[in-house]
Amino acid sequence: MTRIAAVHGVLAGHRYAQREITDMVARACLPPGADRRLLDRLHIDAQVRSRTMALPLDAYDALDGFGAANDTFITAATALGATAVRGALHSAGVSPADVDLLMFTSITGIATPSVDARLVGRLGLRPDVRRLPLFGLGCAGGAAGLARMHDYLLGRPGDVAVLLSVELCSLTFQRNDASVANLVATGLFGDGAAAVVACGADRTEAAAGPTVVDTRSSLYPDTEHLLGWDITDSGFRIVLDAGVPDAVRRHLGDDVRGFLDEHGLKPKDVAAWVCHPGGPKVLDAVEDALELPGGALDLTRRHLAAVGNLSSSSVFHLLRDTLAAERPPPPGSPGLLMAMGPGFACELVLLRW
Repeated sequence: MTRIAAVHGVLAGHRYAQREITDMVARACLPPGADRRLLDRLHIDAQVRSRTMALPLDAYDALDGFGAANDTFITAATALGATAVRGALHSAGVSPADVDLLMFTSITGIATPSVDARLVGRLGLRPDVRRLPLFGLGCAGGAAGLARMHDYLLGRPGDVAVLLSVELCSLTFQRNDASVANLVATGLFGDGAAAVVACGADRTEAAAGPTVVDTRSSLYPDTEHLLGWDITDSGFRIVLDAGVPDAVRRHLGDDVRGFLDEHGLKPKDVAAWVCHPGGPKVLDAVEDALELPGGALDLTRRHLAAVGNLSSSSVFHLLRDTLAAERPPPPGSPGLLMAMGPGFACELVLLRW
């Protein structure tokens, strides 16, 4: 089986209290003199206390279009990504020259050459390293990337693979846009990155983390309109429908129970839920759909409050925190890593500690 050797999460360099970000959004997104009570309520309802951002708050006014924001993404994502990968390789005790596959996922910027290509020389990876950049998976990109990394290592059990996620959500916030979707997004999403090192079954040096037992990808019918981007002259304008929690309640329970049943498991058997923090209403829907006991998603809710939703990077920050917990899951117990994203889609990764 694929063994997770190390997980390393990093945050962007500028931390602000939620109220400071709300004030910036009021200046940037609302018309002069507009009533800001709706904005204040939406940001409070996000249940986020603080977030980290790629730039100082006063620097966002200088991003005068998609090109400027995306140039900033390339520079910042390359630097933050290098830090995340170096940290993960160090924790795993793996040399950069040992890496056979480098995957990269993000939904908050684009680059050609891709960010992974820009990191090969910078990190000292081999020039023949296989690369696989992923785009369009949104918040599910981390879980989906881990699943595809597992597929690769099943076929090449002697290899080492690295998955990097970098999400700089603040660079996608739309100025002069007072839509509810944009106001919700500006109150929910933060900036961060994470890297995972995984080794195939023939690599005996990796023994620290859980193994990947199986994965499942699901697209839910007639839900394409719920989540995604509208690509505009000003960049990525979020599509965030109020029907997302209802879709979770409608589909997730059967999906997860069916997946677990294939392995002789039930939700009550899962020792750790590594669940993406979609937002308070989505987490409520997850708990309802799976009939989870109180406290099952406490780690996710604490992550949301501390740094916001880091899109595809969040599940790896949560996996790292699960591994480092004072009482980690018992050896041999199952865990489920899961995230949802545009499609509307769900990615499930069954782990065993």
